[in-house]
Amino acid sequence: MTEKKVVFYTKEHCPLCDKAHKLLQDLQKEIPFTIETVDIYKDDVLLEKYGLMIPVIEVEGAEIGYGIISIDKVKKALTNF
Repeated sequence: MTEKKVVFYTKEHCPLCDKAHKLLQDLQKEIPFTIETVDIYKDDVLLEKYGLMIPVIEVEGAEIGYGIISIDKVKKALTNF
């Protein structure tokens, strides 16, 4: 079985993003998955799409949450895919 992949859309100087990243790192201790961090300011399309929503968490291609991240939603998504 391959590890699940989480895409973490973020930007620099974002306290909510820092908090969400820490939650993901803590969750990795329970559930194996990889985190791909994407800075939305390096892609105009992503900046337009996610500008006010970040951080955004995507699990296996599905958006799971944004803004204040629910660790339970992320955990459920990782264990149900």
